[in-house]
Amino acid sequence: MESTTPVGALGAETLRGVRCIRLSVRTDETTSPERQREADDMAAAALGIDFGEGDALREAVDLDVSASKVGPFDRPQLGEWLKRPDDFDVLVWWRFDRAIRSMQDMHELAKWAREHRKMIVFAEGLGGAGRLVFDFRNPMDPMSELMMMMFAFAAQVESQSISDRVTGAQAAMRKMPLRWRGGGQPAYGYLPAPMPAEHGGVGWTLVPDPEAVKVIERIIAALLSSKSPLTIARMLNADGVLSPSAHWTAYKARTKNNGAEPEENTTPKRKPAQWRDKTIVKILTNPAIMGWKTHRGNPVRDDQGNPVMAAEKPILKREEFDQVGALVAPKPVAERAPVRKDSGALLLRVIHCDGCGSRMYLNKGFYQCSSYKYGADCPAPSTVRGDWVEQHVTAEFLRLVGPVQINRIIEIPGYDPQPEIDATAAEFAEHQKQKGRQKSKAAQAEWQRHADALDARLVELEGREKTEPRRQALPTGRSYADDWNSGDNVARRTMLVEAGARLVVKRGTKGGWRTLDLRRVEFTITGDLDPAIEAALTAAEDIANETRPYIPPVPGTNTHRNLYLDALAAAE
Repeated sequence: MESTTPVGALGAETLRGVRCIRLSVRTDETTSPERQREADDMAAAALGIDFGEGDALREAVDLDVSASKVGPFDRPQLGEWLKRPDDFDVLVWWRFDRAIRSMQDMHELAKWAREHRKMIVFAEGLGGAGRLVFDFRNPMDPMSELMMMMFAFAAQVESQSISDRVTGAQAAMRKMPLRWRGGGQPAYGYLPAPMPAEHGGVGWTLVPDPEAVKVIERIIAALLSSKSPLTIARMLNADGVLSPSAHWTAYKARTKNNGAEPEENTTPKRKPAQWRDKTIVKILTNPAIMGWKTHRGNPVRDDQGNPVMAAEKPILKREEFDQVGALVAPKPVAERAPVRKDSGALLLRVIHCDGCGSRMYLNKGFYQCSSYKYGADCPAPSTVRGDWVEQHVTAEFLRLVGPVQINRIIEIPGYDPQPEIDATAAEFAEHQKQKGRQKSKAAQAEWQRHADALDARLVELEGREKTEPRRQALPTGRSYADDWNSGDNVARRTMLVEAGARLVVKRGTKGGWRTLDLRRVEFTITGDLDPAIEAALTAAEDIANETRPYIPPVPGTNTHRNLYLDALAAAE
């Protein structure tokens, strides 16, 4: 159809046109903005339509906008032009699908054009046919609206057909090992890349994203150091680390600019999404981080029940995935550390009352037995000045542990098939709920195929042996004294607790108010550091024996303290 109105009847005047451009995906080369502009310009030249130029250019460019999801009146730039009908006479598109994909949207657009007496031009008709011109300037001529609705119906049928083909193709690609369907955002930690030649060289696959992998490794290291997901999220935000959505947006911008950083845009933008604790948990508990394909939250499986891989090199293996999952699993309320007003006290969870064995808490500069707060009766409640015992514990800890080198303990993962057995069994149970709902033989066969695949996977998993993880110590090059001197009270208290430090305080005696009576306190360290402490004490004892006669310890005093005084006296 060339036109519902002869071109010569349009009049000799130049018509003010708006050049309309739309793309669903910015990187689509077949329908690029340049190609659409060229087609619009050719139609405008033939019909005496002017788009203006420079600051007076009339153009609506809507990129990354789907015609199926966003109607003409809701598009960022086109919607603004439609609000100002007095500023133009004609809307020009390349093709129908650049304007609408549904009869409802076309009906609204035709109604608007008739009300405001505008023309609508398509440079090419459906299937690349000739130019289409719909002139609504004569409200008594119904032919333009009728023809537009007929073409809109054809466009909607074509859109549905395309959608069905895409859905079928994606369903087929889900079962193809290493094949990424393309389009959309992959799981955080991966990027799309061309399929390697050794795997056919057709389509796309996923590869680890080096930048995101570094962030994931940082998150896991923080979890291993007992930091919570909320603390980690705040840390990432403070350091300006891009959240998953912001990271993907930045990647797309670089891809569009051939790897170069995009030019600075002065247009105000919304604040990028921030890291949240839920985001971290979702990333680390999503099977996609293992390179597994997922669909609607469930793993995609082959006929043997094995997960279909989207990436040749997964970020985490199954055993690592289970271990990380345990780190982010919600802790029972009873295991959560209580929040106290004196949480900055150095000796919290370290200092105990000798009378009842309960913990002592800092109150107005004094550590006090607090058994009475819990309804207990302490036969000899203790109270001691905070600065005295903190200085004493600092000196003792650094004497015993200060020179000891800190080792970083790494877990060499084992393997336990039980978590995957549980997850697969849950998936199987959910699948069983759909039994009998299939009416066609094809649907019944597909249901049975998936049930058999899950059952086969369970049999295979149940045949695997469990291997226990083991620990290995790696030197860090730092001593406990280094970390003590560079840390705050909270960090130092953590060192004391992890080292197994314990200070027991007896009830005071008369006259013990000027300084700490060492007969009241007993400081011990028990745990993994025992061999290193024993070696340090032996060295100190050897020094004392070489330089002066042995002096027996005073009854009732701390043996470790006597050795310390002996070593100091020998050094003098």
